[in-house]
Amino acid sequence: MKPPALRGSLRPALAAALAPLLLLTACGSGDPDHITAAGAQNSPAPTDDPVADVRKVDSIAALLPADVRKSGTLRVGSSVATPPAAYYPNGSDKRPEGQDIDIADAVARVLGVELERQDASFETILPALRSGKYDFGTGNFGVTTERLKTLDFVTYINDGQGFAVKEGDTSFGKKVTDLVQLCGRTVGIGAGTTFEATLDANKGVCEKAGKKPYDVKVYSENGATVTALQQGRIDVIMSTINGLRYQASQPAAHTTFLGEFHRLDVGFTFKKGSPLTDAFQAAVNELIKDGTYARILEKWGTSASAIEASRVNPPEHT
Repeated sequence: MKPPALRGSLRPALAAALAPLLLLTACGSGDPDHITAAGAQNSPAPTDDPVADVRKVDSIAALLPADVRKSGTLRVGSSVATPPAAYYPNGSDKRPEGQDIDIADAVARVLGVELERQDASFETILPALRSGKYDFGTGNFGVTTERLKTLDFVTYINDGQGFAVKEGDTSFGKKVTDLVQLCGRTVGIGAGTTFEATLDANKGVCEKAGKKPYDVKVYSENGATVTALQQGRIDVIMSTINGLRYQASQPAAHTTFLGEFHRLDVGFTFKKGSPLTDAFQAAVNELIKDGTYARILEKWGTSASAIEASRVNPPEHT
């Protein structure tokens, strides 16, 4: 049986506003924090397709609720903003690419369903899950104790938090291991992220150390954060480990990765009590078992973040 095809992405006006092909792209009107750094292009997406041979597994598909099996579709809210997780290497009018895209598509093939993918900004997806707008979400969402109170997770990778600076900046040393190193500096982060929560929860560390507090600037787009770093409006970026590694590998970004700060499991997100989690967990574990998962991570250069088995709602890493 031929596996189901992915339905066309549903892209709202926000996604259409994103300028394609630019690693350092931001959009906005009249805001000095939203400036395009021209000429900074993403690398082309790898051409191999480890998802192509994935087929439906009837015993796993049977774990889906009857109404989903009947409709044959699932709605996914997808944050398509940062390679290698999810981005538009060929423009926002083309298909998104990335690790999260491939893993979600492979899971859908195991389950025998089609995905109705809708682009959404990172910070809007989790509230939309709770309201029932999407069946699940993707966006490199880390598993935290706070999020577990209102959401369910099915893990598919181990990523986490890291830091990056402008190329040539040695003022932080080779690695940020303590938030005290940020005191008196300005940190750029994404809206609604674990980075925002971490910095807010630890804002007293500088006072205890007798130092000036760190300042935090929040950006809705990765490109705006990198542009701010290049222009000296922030001193350091706090973002995902894999995203910062990829970014530093792009010559046009002119950034240096300062290493891992805190690991987090990353997973598909669902509203609390979702009947989909068992099927998704079984599908991810099937992909791990048959080798598809390893090939996807190898394709995107994220093999160091592989997990041995998917889990539902694991505790946050401490």
